Amino acid sequence: MTPLRRAAAALTAAACLAALPAVAEAGTGTGAGEDTGTSAGLARYQHQRPDWKSCLQGPDDETGRALERAGARCATISVPLDYSDPGGRTITLAVSRIKATDTAHRVGALLVNNGGPGGPSLGLAAGIRQVMKDVGERYDVVGMDPRFVGRSTPLDCHWPTGTWLRSAGSDRRSFDRQAAFQRDLAERCGRAAGDVLPYVTTRDTARDMDVVRAVLGERRISYLGYSYGTYLGTVYTQLFPGRTDRVVLDGAIDPRAYSPRLLATAIDANERALEHWADWTARRDARYGLGRTRAQVLATIDGIVRTAAHRPLALRAEARTYRVDDTVVPSLLFGALADDRDPNRADLADAVATLHRAARGGTVEASGQLADILAATLSDAASASGSVQAAILCGDVAAPRDPETYRRAVEDSRAAHPLFGPLAHNTNPCAFWPRAPRERPTEVHADAPALIVAATGDPRTPYAGGQALHGLLPSSRLVTVEGADHHGLYGEYGNACVDGRVNAYLATGRLPATDATCPK
Repeated sequence: MTPLRRAAAALTAAACLAALPAVAEAGTGTGAGEDTGTSAGLARYQHQRPDWKSCLQGPDDETGRALERAGARCATISVPLDYSDPGGRTITLAVSRIKATDTAHRVGALLVNNGGPGGPSLGLAAGIRQVMKDVGERYDVVGMDPRFVGRSTPLDCHWPTGTWLRSAGSDRRSFDRQAAFQRDLAERCGRAAGDVLPYVTTRDTARDMDVVRAVLGERRISYLGYSYGTYLGTVYTQLFPGRTDRVVLDGAIDPRAYSPRLLATAIDANERALEHWADWTARRDARYGLGRTRAQVLATIDGIVRTAAHRPLALRAEARTYRVDDTVVPSLLFGALADDRDPNRADLADAVATLHRAARGGTVEASGQLADILAATLSDAASASGSVQAAILCGDVAAPRDPETYRRAVEDSRAAHPLFGPLAHNTNPCAFWPRAPRERPTEVHADAPALIVAATGDPRTPYAGGQALHGLLPSSRLVTVEGADHHGLYGEYGNACVDGRVNAYLATGRLPATDATCPK
């Protein structure tokens, strides 16, 4: 994972969470596409002249510094809050652009998205421009913080946590506490941002993308999206057919399965990834002391969870003590399983070893990856990230409102999936969301050429999602990495086969003649 992708993904590790049939509504568009290009109401947005200037916002602005080094310039663009009322309230989008240097062979603009939902993508342009190598010289590489994310008009529900992702715990009492916790998160968003919640959606972000395309003066735009960004890109191809050029979708989601409960489709993939990590860790028992076999390592984790259910673990990081119970331990593990390379596996082993020491009693110092995850999970530092992630999911697809629906699913999953079942099936803020989705999600009817990249062991967006999207887009091609338990491949995994195939497509605009497989 490139440094910019890693930084942007750190607070959205729980994300990648759909689509039902679209319906025609006045001013909201249909599944057959939207013709905003000729809309008089949007002309004032499409004809903006951005003031491109330095991306650096101060001495501690690492994203701005990286963009400056890459030669980027940044601007803000106005868009309607509500596309059915383009003359009404406006919001701003933060956009970065690294202009093409090989102007004689310029292809056009490539818009990049980091995923999430709610992942900042302004800084991604710098990392992607480097990964593209010589091909990047032929593109304007464009990053955009989606509406209400990062430097765009913000949304913050002032949560006491950075993420809603929690396990239901071990019994009915912990489930009930979780339901109350999720209800409180939803009510905070109703109080803090109720008037804008109906417009924090994937469809509106796709509409924003088309305004950006017009402002850049492009008839068609190329697109690279990771994870949730594959769903966003798919929605764009359906709302605005014919306006994409070269499309790369890495870690793809089946749009028919996308919902606030999408995590349930990834239980098996996460358990396999955990088992593979346990095998790796068992071979290094002399260092970590977690067990000499897969079974022993997994038994150590079970013991940590059981202890945390009776007595929350005490972990100290950055002069703050965190209490970690059995609703939190599974989410900490889940957050670290999307990268199967040795350095990340070592970070996870260090984290589990720290939890193991804490399970023996006393307060234990946490550092490294574990300290970062604790801060993102159990403090209010990442409130804005968690808020907008939930707002997008809840604004896109309605969730069941009865907590008993979730409780039954949790109990039904316990025997086969005791660790990740109660996590994946637990209640979430959408069960209590103050606003129902104002549009039905997008159904895929229109074909669109795209290069889909997927790993067979992806724990975030399982491989079946990439296969499903490939089936919905007959003109697409699928590049598979066999045996990788990794989420996000192009430019991240160090796989020369993947990087080469993506760059060849971006250079020529020609998809491979057939689907392809790359070795791990």
